[in-house]
Amino acid sequence: MRRSADIGLLKDSLRTQLWPVPLLAVVLAVALGQYLPFLDGLIDQDLPPAVSGLLFGGGPEAARSLMETIASSMITVTSLTFSLTVVTLQLASSQFSPRLLRTFTRDRFVHNTLALFLSTFVFALTVLRSIRVETSEGQGFVPVISVTVAFLLALGSVVGLVLFLAHLARQIRVETMLRDVHREADKALIRIFPDDDKVAGSPTKRDAGATLIENDTSGFLLRLDPDAALATAKDTGTFIVVDVMPGASLVKGVPFARAWSLDGGSIDAERRKAISKGLNSGVATGFERTSTQDAGFGLQQLLDVASRALSPGINDPTTAIHALSHVASVLCGLADRKTGPKTLQDDDGVDRVVLQYPTFPHLLNLTMEQLLEYGMADPRMAARIVQMLREVAWVHHSAEARSAVITQLGRTRTAADGSGLDSHVKEKLAAEFAAVEAALGSAWPVGGAGTSGNGVMES
Repeated sequence: MRRSADIGLLKDSLRTQLWPVPLLAVVLAVALGQYLPFLDGLIDQDLPPAVSGLLFGGGPEAARSLMETIASSMITVTSLTFSLTVVTLQLASSQFSPRLLRTFTRDRFVHNTLALFLSTFVFALTVLRSIRVETSEGQGFVPVISVTVAFLLALGSVVGLVLFLAHLARQIRVETMLRDVHREADKALIRIFPDDDKVAGSPTKRDAGATLIENDTSGFLLRLDPDAALATAKDTGTFIVVDVMPGASLVKGVPFARAWSLDGGSIDAERRKAISKGLNSGVATGFERTSTQDAGFGLQQLLDVASRALSPGINDPTTAIHALSHVASVLCGLADRKTGPKTLQDDDGVDRVVLQYPTFPHLLNLTMEQLLEYGMADPRMAARIVQMLREVAWVHHSAEARSAVITQLGRTRTAADGSGLDSHVKEKLAAEFAAVEAALGSAWPVGGAGTSGNGVMES
């Protein structure tokens, strides 16, 4: 489990870097640029006319000129591509959210385009070394297969540039960014809260005499290995509760877990040191949050876009409403999933470790706190917030979720009453509030027009 988690973190880290794929392509281009001229020297004279007629037919000077042209033009195109990418990253960071930079740097199309351009440049330079002009000291040599491959790579790069520009124009659209963040959030929640997740019963409550365990590093908690935590608890004969969730900010030397001895005794310094070493060995931190185990990161990205769109400097409530629609979809997707802390048991069924993960009420509260702060001043956004509560109330049937919706409904009423919205808008919101209450009672007023009259569908 730990090895797979480490591999998952490594893959996620490499996916968000622009250099791995282009670097691999450059290495392959160098190897191919060395091998193809060697192959040319072996088979060029034996190629049938039907094949040789399709290959490059010029002499050494023409071949050298072509390769120099390809190399010089490709480095220019590569510089242009990098420039456009950087401009796009700046736009996404300033107008939408700095957290969206991960979405762009994970884009495989950008990785592959840069790899194509750089590999074509490097291949042309490498093949250029093998072209020899005829002199008194030896015969000329033109690697016709290699030059033809370079020409085809150049043609492919031209097509790649056109496709890249079209792709970039599509990627900077806010709808595309929201879609990508939404998909990543859904994947993360499915991974963190799988359908077949078995949640053990509530662990035995412990007294207040806990031993505090401090963490060894600072940064955002990216992962805490369950196997390492369980093995530590078994080896030290303790029950451990990890008090922080993935995505939380850790500071070196600050407690992040508690431990109790299963025999009821105290934990001495040596055993405390063993617990600390075992737990910290399974902790991975980083300078930025990721979606590897962080259930709230995708929601936070969507909320950042909504909040930024509602700021006076941008004033784009339509984008905020679109972002909130994605938030509603993510929250509704948790309806059939077991959220909240996970209790790990040993082979004998004894509770050993409690790992913290957000509950649905926690995620809903995370959403509403930001929306109620920034969204209730705009009439359309205020209505969409209440409609989101209605959608959540309809799909979530657990008592815990419904209680959370009722709590947030009360907070939203208070925020609406204290907002500067005019009386006409508040009357419409009153109908939307009634529609949420109807949804909690398994009724769906058509158009959110309240609970009475025609147009109410019973479940």
